[in-house]
Amino acid sequence: MRIKICGIKTVEDACLAIEQGADAIGLLVGKRHYSEDFISEDLAKKITKACPPYTSPVLVTHLKDWREIYNLATYISVTTIQIHSNCELDTVIRLQEKIPYIKIVKSLHANQLETHQNIEVFEDYVDAFIVDTINMEEGRVGGTGLTHDWNISKNIVEQTKCKVILAGGLNPDNIADAIRKVNPFGVDANSGLKNKEGLKDKKKISDFISKAKLEFIQLKNKCSNSSQLL
Repeated sequence: MRIKICGIKTVEDACLAIEQGADAIGLLVGKRHYSEDFISEDLAKKITKACPPYTSPVLVTHLKDWREIYNLATYISVTTIQIHSNCELDTVIRLQEKIPYIKIVKSLHANQLETHQNIEVFEDYVDAFIVDTINMEEGRVGGTGLTHDWNISKNIVEQTKCKVILAGGLNPDNIADAIRKVNPFGVDANSGLKNKEGLKDKKKISDFISKAKLEFIQLKNKCSNSSQLL
């Protein structure tokens, strides 16, 4: 079970998410599509330095060129890259060659036809997929606040050998149902945890993480009990 809070824009929000129990925080750098959550590489580096041990700052980027992504990842000093673009497989391979310790998460958009094709192309080369919702009307490839058909995500979990992270419109009110339905490796939330100022809301984060962890534990116990009956 892993919980990532994405769209972190301040050191304070990073500390808030970590204090409430987040395993990872998402730093959006390298913008190609609309989002109000992108920050500069200098601010991302500052936030990364403020993270305590055992917490993973994740570079979330729209970039496609491996050189640009490599330069960002090494400058910001992250060990995980989430590629939220329609990059080529060569981008992933090159990054792994240049940064052997790097973990790569590739986005899949549940409401696009290319989803299953991308699974076949990338699953032998990435460490995980993140299933999100795209909003073409607003030009958003993430942080849309929109859910998708969780049956699609459930099918992806069952189809691929990769770990699957669920995203897309998750919030404290729907996270338990989402985990119960999809049974993902982890969950990722952004817009559903914001306050009116567009920053992270402490109560929303606390409720989201506590409900997510409880549901993951219940699922694990259910699977364990089922195995003992076989």
